[in-house]
Amino acid sequence: MKLPKALSRENVSDQLKKLGKLRIRISHGSILTLSALFLILLVALTVRIFPLRWEMEAGALHLSEFDPYYQYSLTSYMVKNGLLSPYWPEPWVDKQRWYPDGINMANSFPALPMTAAVLYEIISALGINIDLMSFCALFPAAFGTLACLIIYFLGKDMGGKTVGMFAALFLALSPSLIQRTSVGFFDDETIGMVALLLFILMFLRTIEEDRPINSTLKYSIGSALALAYFCSGWGAAYYPIGLTMLFVFALILLKRYSQRLLLSYGITFGLGLFIAINVPFISPTYLTSPAIMPVAGVFVLLLLSAVLRSITSTKSKVLFTGIFLAMLIGAFIMFWHFGYMQELGGKFFSVINPFAREESPLIESVAEHRISAWGSIYYEFGVGIIFFIAGLFFTIRNLNNKNLFLLIFGLTSLYFASSMARLLVVLAPALSLLASGGVIGILKPFSTLLQEPPKIATKAKYGLEHVGKEFSGIAVILIFLILMSNFAISPQSGGIPKVYSQAYSPVTITSGSVPMSPAEPVNTWFDMLEYLNNMRNPSIVVCSWWDYGYWLTMIGNVTSLADNATINFTQIENIGFIFMANETQALRMLELYDAKYILVFTTLVVGESSGQWAAQWIGYGEEGKWMWMARISGKAHERFVRDDFIEEQDMWTDEKTFGQYNNETNKWEWNDVGQNSTVYKLMSWGKQRWCDTNQVSSFPDEPGFQPEYFKEAYFAGLTLRPETARSIYGSIVPLVCLYEIDWEKYYSNQ
Repeated sequence: MKLPKALSRENVSDQLKKLGKLRIRISHGSILTLSALFLILLVALTVRIFPLRWEMEAGALHLSEFDPYYQYSLTSYMVKNGLLSPYWPEPWVDKQRWYPDGINMANSFPALPMTAAVLYEIISALGINIDLMSFCALFPAAFGTLACLIIYFLGKDMGGKTVGMFAALFLALSPSLIQRTSVGFFDDETIGMVALLLFILMFLRTIEEDRPINSTLKYSIGSALALAYFCSGWGAAYYPIGLTMLFVFALILLKRYSQRLLLSYGITFGLGLFIAINVPFISPTYLTSPAIMPVAGVFVLLLLSAVLRSITSTKSKVLFTGIFLAMLIGAFIMFWHFGYMQELGGKFFSVINPFAREESPLIESVAEHRISAWGSIYYEFGVGIIFFIAGLFFTIRNLNNKNLFLLIFGLTSLYFASSMARLLVVLAPALSLLASGGVIGILKPFSTLLQEPPKIATKAKYGLEHVGKEFSGIAVILIFLILMSNFAISPQSGGIPKVYSQAYSPVTITSGSVPMSPAEPVNTWFDMLEYLNNMRNPSIVVCSWWDYGYWLTMIGNVTSLADNATINFTQIENIGFIFMANETQALRMLELYDAKYILVFTTLVVGESSGQWAAQWIGYGEEGKWMWMARISGKAHERFVRDDFIEEQDMWTDEKTFGQYNNETNKWEWNDVGQNSTVYKLMSWGKQRWCDTNQVSSFPDEPGFQPEYFKEAYFAGLTLRPETARSIYGSIVPLVCLYEIDWEKYYSNQ
């Protein structure tokens, strides 16, 4: 049988010879670029896994802060019961949280837990044996590194490879992004930053005029998918939507309309929002929110621009525009009148108008919800702000479409980051891109001089006619030193780079919920949660301040009254009342919740003088949070009086009822009402017990008040010696005090 020509022996031999002569040719520039990018990504990943230093000593990986445990609970449920199980066929109501009503977990963004669940199933199928908690703890570091890779391509599109490289470096070492993508921070921002950068990258590529139309279609679909992913994963999706609307509106005003812009905008938002409203939790009502409705308005303006281009008569243009705008305004009024438009969401409005948050002490009690001072922004970004400003200057000088988008991105993200400290993470990519442009813009003339051929210097009237290359070299070296000072010396944080201090710290629970980097993991919370878990009774109700609800439920396996989901403000007000009222009043409220235990967290700092140890409160526990308990519960003072939980003359509105601040000693001085409050008794008795156990005196001399109706169940940290606290924990003693409610004694005295 004769072989076909394509498979003949001679042909095969020739093909093999050609294959042997093939050489992969990569330019030295490409090798240098790939190597530098690889090193940047390696640095980004390495910095984000620094907390493993403590997690390995603790024996297991844990999640950081509190909200990641919410996402973990959803992920775990999906892994066990299927991706749609929290939403369909019946919503999952977790009765172990927010007792007695529970929490409807179907009211949750699905993107993050679904992504993690799918990836976990994939690596499990590949034979990689890792528990889900450890996987979720490592997940943010991988996605934070991915965000740095995406911003490289975005920067490359905007200003070339060098801009992309600097942008990746700035983002890799951005303290705000490191905080939210380091080991353990398994929350919305993890995928949110990836989705944001991917959306911007693809959308800007859709409007490039030199691309073929099929490329525009592909990138439009890609940007739509990225937008849908963002909408289903983070409530901050309003920001890129509003940012893009503002950008397109600016293009219309600058008369830069094109059919490509209409096509890309229509596909991106039409397809993206259609997909988004069909994912669990997000419904079609999402389209009627005030932040989304303008999408249609801008699309209508694009259509108007397209029609006006085909009309040649000026009179016809004016007439058509007037009728069109009148119809648009009429439609808006009709939607508003018949209730199809929702009110502006509370959180979204509070970011636009930060002063609105003053009315809600519950929101203001969270540090990351407060207004960012300019000093904190400098502390966050250091001298990068100088290059950010320079980048704005160079961007304005060359205001093409991409630079216009970057300008709007930078200014709006700066405003929102100033409005709320948490949104510094949104400023990070904008600052990285603009600062990169600023660095390159400053270096460009010096780089050009360095590349010029040498010239013979001639004497001029007032000096040399030509400036030597050495001056350009000095300028380049100076900028390099400035950048390195920000990353390696960081004068704004006292010499230690904030990027390292931000990364080189344990997750919250491993540090004992105290902002420190101990020599060893702090076991206080672990011991308490193990004690609760050993009860083997998830129906036991434990009352605590809402910060610790996730830990109690998901690690301690008991039932909590509240957590960081903050779905029921009334219940949080009630918990604040429990802690600030006297014992009898507190127990009347606790009776409604069938609570068996109450828990407080308090922190001490120890010192030694003349061979004697002394301890005082430091402020990281309830001794620093009780004022918010008073303010939050004080907002509902009329309700508590009306429902006969307390008399009018005994009720408070804020912390002033419980004492006053002494400006001379810089300490809070409790009065009799304050010392009779439940939270003071629970904290002070825990402090007294630790002092007695370790033969330490209280400073100032404040004897603890033993509660009448709360008896000691278990105090974690009670045996921590002051010498050990000083050598390992920076002289800090964290105490987690669990009290059992003595209902028998309470009822016998009624």
